[in-house]
Formats: sequence, C-alpha cells, structure tokens
Amino acid sequence: MKITKTALPRIGQRIIKSAAAVFLCFVVDWLRNGEGIVFYSQLAALWCMQDYINETKKKAYQRTIGTVVGALYGLAVLVLYTHINMTEVSEKLFESITVSLMIIAVIYTTVLINKRQASYFSCVVFLSIVINHITDANPYLFVWNRFLDTMIGIFIGVAVNTFHLPHAFNKDTFFISGLDDTLLDKNDNLSAYSRVELNRMLDSGLLFTISTMRTPASLMEPLKDIRLRLPVIVMDGAALYDIKEKMYVRSYVISSDTANKVTEFLSEQGVVWFTNVIIDDMLVIYYQETDDEQYNALIKTLRRSPYRNYVKREPPKDEAVVYFMLIDKKERIETLHAALEKQSFFGKLKVLKYDSEDYAGYSYIKIYNHNATKQNMTDYLAQRLSVENIVTFGSIEGRYTYTIDRGDSNQVVRLIKKEFEPIKKPKRNIFM
Repeated sequence: MKITKTALPRIGQRIIKSAAAVFLCFVVDWLRNGEGIVFYSQLAALWCMQDYINETKKKAYQRTIGTVVGALYGLAVLVLYTHINMTEVSEKLFESITVSLMIIAVIYTTVLINKRQASYFSCVVFLSIVINHITDANPYLFVWNRFLDTMIGIFIGVAVNTFHLPHAFNKDTFFISGLDDTLLDKNDNLSAYSRVELNRMLDSGLLFTISTMRTPASLMEPLKDIRLRLPVIVMDGAALYDIKEKMYVRSYVISSDTANKVTEFLSEQGVVWFTNVIIDDMLVIYYQETDDEQYNALIKTLRRSPYRNYVKREPPKDEAVVYFMLIDKKERIETLHAALEKQSFFGKLKVLKYDSEDYAGYSYIKIYNHNATKQNMTDYLAQRLSVENIVTFGSIEGRYTYTIDRGDSNQVVRLIKKEFEPIKKPKRNIFM
C-alpha cells in the first residue's frame, strides 16, 4: 500500500507575530502588577493582526472607536445606577430594560458617526461593563481599565505587525514569473503566503508581472487578489494584457492574408480548430461543429468562463488572428505538423506542438505570428519601464534566471523577497 505524504502548510509570519503580541501583552500586564485584565489586551492585539499594514490600521481604528463608544455608554449606565435606590426585584428589571434600550443607543451612535463596522465592538465593551461589573465596589475603575487594556492591545498589535528589519528596496529590477508549475500549485491556486507577500511587495514598488501561455480568461481566477500594476504577457508572447483596465496593450497577430492561407490549409487537412481573434479588447474564439469527443469536451469546459467569447462559425476573412489552436489524436497532430512545415507561409509563423495533460492520447498545435515571443514582449516592457536588470522565473532548466522546483509554489516569492528587499547591513565605523 502506497502512503501519500501530505505537505503541511508552513507557520507564517502572521502566526508568529500573533504569538509575540500575546506575550508582550503578558509583559505589560506584569509591569502593571495585574491591575488590568490581560485577556482584553490580547483580544485587541489579535484583532489588529492582519495580512496587510493598511488593514491593521483600519482594524485598530475600528476597535478604538468601538471601545470609546461602548465605554462611554457603559459609564453613563453606571452613573445612573449609582443614583437610584432600588429593591432587588426592581434592580433586575431596571438592568434588563435599561441595558436593552441602551443597546439601541450604542448601535445608533455608530450609525450617526458613520462607523457601522465598530457597532459590534461597541456592544461588546458596553455589555462587559454593565452586565458583569455594575455591582462592583468601584465599577468606574473597571471602565478605565477596560479602555486602557484595549488600547494597550491595539498599540501592541499595530507595533508588532508593522515591525520589520530595515530593507533596501530594489526598484530598478524587473521580475517576471511563469504561472503553471511556477507560481501556482498543482490545483491552480496561489498560496496564501505568496498572495500576501507579493501584494505587500507590489505596494512597496516591486516591478513584477506574469508571462504565460494562458489567455487572460484563465488568469482571472488565480490572480484575482493580486494587485498587479503592469500588463501580463499572455498567449505565449502574442499579447500584453492589462488586467486592471481589461484591455490589450500590445499584440503580435497573424495578418488576415496569412491567416486565410492557414485556414485553407487546415480545411484541406479535414481537421477542426479554434481561431482566436481580438475584437475591441475582447478575445473572440471561433470554432466549428464536429463529432470529435475531446474537441467538444474542451469547448464545454472553456466556454463556462465569463471572460471567453465563443462563436460557432467561420471567422471573417478580413480579421487578423492572434493564434490558431488544434487538439487531435497524437498521431494525427504529428502528421499535420509535418505537412504544415512544408507550407510556403510556415516561415511567417511560430508553431508549438505538445501533448495534452488533460486528455490522454491527444496533442495540441498552436500557431502564432513568428514575432509572438515572450522575449519580445519582455524587451518591450523593459524598454517601457526603462530598466536593464531583468530576473525571470520558470520551470524549464536553462531558460530562466531561476529554475523553480515543481511542487514548491512559494519558491518564486521567497526568491523575489531576497532580491527585491534585502536586509540593510549596518554601516561600519571607519574610525574603529
């Protein structure tokens, strides 16, 4: 029986920082001789421990507003309670009615000051004061400590999460990564570590983009949370696509004259194919009707995406083509590729042939403009950015600056961190 090893996720910085913040809350509590309740400090610190610094600051502000509102209303109830003489029965009735009505006031106050997200914390602070400590000998001391404990936790949480060693940011290097078997795992997902660290570096000025054989449609889901500022190299260098603006910045296309010759050749071979055309920043995919099982299965799978536009008819004769794609049995593809090499227009094309990983016994052919290369698009982007130093990541040995081990989807981001933000070395005193 074969035992499959499951790779456990690494303990990330957020987890480590959370533990450090909890410990620091203990330290402050020791220094205060236990006058407060460290539990409240630790809750506030953990609440502020977010993936991104701006989110940490938002959570800290939200928690502060909630604490202030809740503490003020809790104090008001305490003052009211101490000035009214009641029997035990009337005391319970007073507490039930007053606290319930004051919840309305607490929540409505957060609405009035446009801080609705703080309403929950306002209620938590308010209830912790009036439910558990209204009968204390000195309830006002608890109100003060409740407020102070929370503020201590917020301060520690923000301080720990924003702390980092001094870095020297390398903003003059252009980083380009592949996608499959490089940045994404085998399930087509970007790890939480890579997502957080990549976004953090992008916010710090990292020049980074993706280079892939995929179309823009197949990038949307795995890269939806990545704050890319540069266009991505798609369709194996045939186009540059701006994900944010949803537009093609540049493309190398097969002229309509050459495209018509390719179409005529494929028709003579008795095969079916996909014709990819960019029309008004939309990728339109023309296809034919056929009984081929895998061809139809591919259409059924791909057309579910809202970013793809499939049209079942012949493409217009006057349209330039981004690329043609064929899928057929491996033997048929080999024969077709050999025949294609003998055509007079073959020199104007870039033709890729490779086996399918999804359909056993089938292979693909993709036909592009001969200038449609990742290198050409890389050179164009480097010139546009006015950078000379380019660092690339991929899974093919000898083709990239760094060859990435398959199965380690975090390796790209770790290497980028090492190159982009090395830790500053302390300056040596020349007089020593």
